[in-house]
Amino acid sequence: MNNVDLAIEAIHQEMGPRLFIPAHYYQDDSILRHADAAGDSLELSRLTAARREAEKIVFCGVRFMAETAAILKGPGQSVFMPDPKAGCPMADTATAEQAEACASRLSEVWKDWVPIVYVNSSAALKAFCGRRGGSACTSSNAGRVFQWALDAGKRILFMPDEHLGANTAHDLGLADDLVQVYDPKEARGGISNYLLEKTQVLNWKGFCHVHCAFRTDHVFQVRAQHPKAKIIVHPEACKEVVRLCDFHGSTTQLINYVRQAPDGSEVYIGTEHNLVRRLANEENNRLRLFPLYASSCPDMGLTTTEALLRVLQDWPAGNRVTVPEDLAADARLCLDRMLAL
Repeated sequence: MNNVDLAIEAIHQEMGPRLFIPAHYYQDDSILRHADAAGDSLELSRLTAARREAEKIVFCGVRFMAETAAILKGPGQSVFMPDPKAGCPMADTATAEQAEACASRLSEVWKDWVPIVYVNSSAALKAFCGRRGGSACTSSNAGRVFQWALDAGKRILFMPDEHLGANTAHDLGLADDLVQVYDPKEARGGISNYLLEKTQVLNWKGFCHVHCAFRTDHVFQVRAQHPKAKIIVHPEACKEVVRLCDFHGSTTQLINYVRQAPDGSEVYIGTEHNLVRRLANEENNRLRLFPLYASSCPDMGLTTTEALLRVLQDWPAGNRVTVPEDLAADARLCLDRMLAL
């Protein structure tokens, strides 16, 4: 360890259970070595909500994750980020104001519907969802949350990832013509009343640039050159790619697929490059693992050990993540429904 690592560990040990450092799987190894827990969005939401003894939570991820921790935290807890500039372009594609405009549009045609919001979204969007009886979801439990709404006889407005919504609906057996897209940049969402009447799931036009980097030609190339290889991708990839692959699933589900693969398997993985590289290193004596394409999240890369140390030493106000209580109360309804499901 270098001096920065040693200083982080010294503070970590001194604070003990009063400090909790969760880190997303997409973080660099240099950050994960200091984390109390590593996981995907769902796992970290559960773990953070349960760590009531921690006075300070330092979330190593992007802003929507830290906001979720701030919504779920208990009294006397505070949440910080090593770099508050670490955001999520997908989350930025949907604002609460745009969602309200969409709700007005839906009210012209739909009588019974519910919003479902991906956790990759702002606290304000989660609050919109909570006020309207909806639930959050992650890529791990999107199918379960969609089924909850469908079983209640409701149509679904899913925000903000078009591709996770399309892939989840397809997994549940919904025909493609029952799944449409709402584009907030187009007049009336770019969808006619006639088409909206026939729609069961309306997906917001948003996307993750990391997972949309995977293309069908990447899959075709692997199939041609490595016909025995398996190809697995995250469901934020577009449906044309997902349907050509052998498996798709959340970050944790992709990890589990790799760990359960037979010895000697060759697997190409379509998700954030830091995770693929780490899995390849961990499994290099047993499997041959490769990125379907090297796609990285620059916002995740903003979290460095130097930034982490600055927070632990100084606790700067600018790095603290807060959500106004009136907003947090509505957003908590949305997250609590997800966690209950």
